[in-house]
Formats: sequence, C-alpha cells, structure tokens
Amino acid sequence: MGEGPGIEIRPFRAEDAEAFRVLNEAWIERHFGIEEKDRTTLGDPEGKILAKGGHIFVAVEGEVAVGCCALIYVRPGVFEVAKMTVAEQHRGRGLGRALLAHTIEQAKALGASSLYLETNDGLGDAIHLYEALGFRHLPPERVTPSPYARANVFMELVF
Repeated sequence: MGEGPGIEIRPFRAEDAEAFRVLNEAWIERHFGIEEKDRTTLGDPEGKILAKGGHIFVAVEGEVAVGCCALIYVRPGVFEVAKMTVAEQHRGRGLGRALLAHTIEQAKALGASSLYLETNDGLGDAIHLYEALGFRHLPPERVTPSPYARANVFMELVF
C-alpha cells in the first residue's frame, strides 16, 4: 500500500527513530514551534508510544522514511492518531491518504472501537483529509484538555 511503486507502509523499526523525529520536527517547526510534549515523544518513540501499547507506521521509499503516523494507546479500544506527516517532496500524491487509511485499518485490526485526534485549524489540508476518511469534529463538551498549546481542533472516528 502506498502512493505508487517504491513506496511501502510498514511497522516502525528501531532504526526509524531518527527519521520519525526529523519528519515530525520539520512540520511542527514550520507551522508552530516544538513544544515540550513533542520533545518527549519524538525523543523516545519506543518508550513513549510503542512500550505503552501504541504503534507507529512508516512510509518508506527504498530504505528512506518519507512519512509516518502513530497510534497512541489511550484506553482499551481507543487510540489517538498522532505524529502524522509526509516529507515535503512527497506531498500532494496521495501518500498522506494512504498512510492514514493504513493506520485506520491497523487500528480496526487491533480491535479499536474509535480513534481520536488533535490538530490545529491552520492545517486545512489535514483536516479535510481526516473528514474525508470519516473523522468528525467533537463538540466542546467532549473535548479533554490537550498537552499541546497548538491543539484547537478535536476529532473522532467511531467504528
């Protein structure tokens, strides 16, 4: 699965840690600024995501990571979609959609009943993609405080 020949979406490997950090820092810095929660998570994806029951999927072209998306364990049946990005030179070709669709399918296979995500209203393309794949905006009374200052859009996908 992917945007075409040469792109594969696979589970995170230990050697992907640096690419996971670099890919995410690039988009976060471009739009917002790195927050402490970013540093903690991106600095230790194995400890902060995988060891706690989460998963990370990496889109690779050959051996080069060109995109990623994490499922962070929230509670039984619920994961947060987070740290999703595609390298600048690979955008606009459907890889983000393929990566998110893959992540959703993996969540279903893991027995998830819903997915949650936080984003920012300045990321219109991302919000449109989330909506296109079934995510719906949460009403304010269902939003829990976020550790990210930039988070002002909260969405959910219920299976």
